[in-house]
Amino acid sequence: MKKVRKVTGRGTGTREVDVEEQNWAGDDFRKTQAERLKKIGKNISMHTGRGTKATSLKDIPEPQPRPSTEGKTRITNRGTGSRKSTNKGS
Repeated sequence: MKKVRKVTGRGTGTREVDVEEQNWAGDDFRKTQAERLKKIGKNISMHTGRGTKATSLKDIPEPQPRPSTEGKTRITNRGTGSRKSTNKGS
């Protein structure tokens, strides 16, 4: 558990909060999202496109693992430099 400073009231105040784990990105988030989908079921529709379209959760494909880009050229420095990628994927 660690202390995190959270901003309140349109940025005018702060408070200290105890936080255990934050699963909001990467593989941890994918696992959390899959558990959440199992809990609510797939017979729910989700609104997309500024609320103008609706899609059923059963029509959304499962997330695919990230492909490896190891050894491919990655452009850096506003397109003026390059290096070999070391991303092994997931």
